Amino acid sequence: MAEKKGLVAEFKEFIMQGNVMDLAVGVVIGAAFTAIVNALVEDILNPLIALLGGDALVDGASSLSYTFANGVTMNYGNFIGAIINFLIVGLVLFLVVKAFNKARNAKKDEEEPAGPTEVELLGEIKDLLEKK
Repeated sequence: MAEKKGLVAEFKEFIMQGNVMDLAVGVVIGAAFTAIVNALVEDILNPLIALLGGDALVDGASSLSYTFANGVTMNYGNFIGAIINFLIVGLVLFLVVKAFNKARNAKKDEEEPAGPTEVELLGEIKDLLEKK
């Protein structure tokens, strides 16, 4: 019969799993990285977009908007900025995962020494049997 654990013990076991800790670290790093990407888009890319658009885009892509007759404004520049953020984060995440996989595969190649082939093993067995 399985032993019942208390809620606190189950929670402690769950939270101490390696996957949960890795996820927590990933979320914190992701939040910090998002701040960097937002600064890149808002402070560097939006002004470049403003240069391309002329005086109408003095505030960058975030000023791209359409005002309807009833005064409601649709800020599609903010949406464009969010798409740019997403693409940059996706690209960097892809590059990080690719580099991680490459490093992991290189480490496996170093750790696994090339062992003898079947023919070499059979030759050694044959030599041992001939000596007896």
